[in-house]
Amino acid sequence: MNNLLDTLKKYDIDMKYYIPYGNNKGKIDLSILNTLNKKDGKLILLTSVTPTPAGEGKTTLSIGLNDAFNLLNKKSIVTLREPSMGPVFGLKGGATGGGMATLEPEENINLHFNGDFHAITSAHNLLSSLIDNHIYHGNKLNIEEVIWPRTMDINDRSLRKIKTTLREDKFVITAASEIMAILALSRDIDDLKQRLENILIGFDNNKNFIYAKDIGGINALVLLLKEAINPNVVLSKEGNLALVHTGPFGNIAHGSNSIIATNLSLKLADYVITEAGFGSDLGMEKFIDVKMLEAKKNIDLVVLVTTIHSLKYHGGLDDYHSDNLEALKEGIKNLEKHIENIKSFNLDFIVAINKHNYNKEQEINFLINYCKNNGYKVELSSCFDDGAKGSVNLAKLIINEIANKEASKITRPYTLEDSPTLKIKKLAKKIYGASDVIFSKKATLQLNLYHDLIKNIPVIIAKTHSSLSSNSSLRGRPTNFILEINEIRPQMGAKFFVALTKGINTMPGLNDNPRALSI
Repeated sequence: MNNLLDTLKKYDIDMKYYIPYGNNKGKIDLSILNTLNKKDGKLILLTSVTPTPAGEGKTTLSIGLNDAFNLLNKKSIVTLREPSMGPVFGLKGGATGGGMATLEPEENINLHFNGDFHAITSAHNLLSSLIDNHIYHGNKLNIEEVIWPRTMDINDRSLRKIKTTLREDKFVITAASEIMAILALSRDIDDLKQRLENILIGFDNNKNFIYAKDIGGINALVLLLKEAINPNVVLSKEGNLALVHTGPFGNIAHGSNSIIATNLSLKLADYVITEAGFGSDLGMEKFIDVKMLEAKKNIDLVVLVTTIHSLKYHGGLDDYHSDNLEALKEGIKNLEKHIENIKSFNLDFIVAINKHNYNKEQEINFLINYCKNNGYKVELSSCFDDGAKGSVNLAKLIINEIANKEASKITRPYTLEDSPTLKIKKLAKKIYGASDVIFSKKATLQLNLYHDLIKNIPVIIAKTHSSLSSNSSLRGRPTNFILEINEIRPQMGAKFFVALTKGINTMPGLNDNPRALSI
């Protein structure tokens, strides 16, 4: 606890704003934002190539990079999402980094942490309960169809469709809850309350929209979230500050930590290192088109994370530990597409190679030379094995790249004035590389039904993270594929709408050998 307190004091945080949760973790009262007048620090965003079973190490590198900045006596903070227990007990595992670049207490963060996920789950399900209670006690609003689901923070495919005593229903995982997105995008309690009021919960018998404010109980939802809105603080293994707050997934939600945590970090530090879930086609795109649009912030530099084994996997090699320069050459096509995506947003970037001790020098040199020959700045990081010193050269390159330079004005793939259909098509073609988009009959009807509601807000396309396409088996850089949109879900409290591609479920299932069995 003393170590955390000492670190907080280095950032001139008045202890009256610190809320301890045990000895080595806590929260910062968001009211501190009203007292900070410092100019924003530099914002560094980490994204990656298309994820593979081997993992790319974005979180690990984010933590290691923050450690390296601190080793260089720079005032920096790493700002990350909270882990969901679905992946912790499923396929992916935790989200606190790895090796020498890890957040602590690792187990607590990966599980219940400071209770934010439980608070979000409770608030979400309280609204479900209030809706059903209203129907049970006379249904004065004449509710005919409810589109608000229930939620829990565990993977359970059997809950994708359920039947209650009143109606058919379903569950989504907490990371996909609209209340998770709302909390992540809210600026303060008043903004949170207004967004909760505007949650679309269903229709009456004349197809009029019904909102959460029509049901009531919004103050009770806010009460459940009054602590969860405060960002969490912990330290890395090397004793450096991390803000960890909210946890929307990058493939079915907007994939980044809260606006509150980002704003606070930018006021406390000269450099803020953050990540967006999965590749540039998912988390980064949504970070820019949803979160940064809402936060009205710019990005000073993008760090594109890749590994040798990821590129060999995208080159068609399942045994990515084996030597295969041809597979690496083929897999670079995936890297190229992500570079094109970053450039399309008019953002400066560098390539970071997350180095592992089993990587061959020939393969590393080939990738470095490829980047240099194409004019891309590139640097290695070995923070998993070597901690802060393994990312020092990368940190120096970043500092040099953004020194005395203003962030570029972001160019987005669509405008808010574009129709909902056009937004989806522009994203699919420009960012994914799709040749066309087709809409199911259901999605087409929903686009017509919701058109006036969603016409001036951003879109979240929910698709697989394992491919640039919507087919998880297509590695590398797929071309001439069609994106299929199956469903449209307005999230009016979060102020975006979700377009779900074919095969996407917002309640994941467990894999055949979930991590829960080996704990």
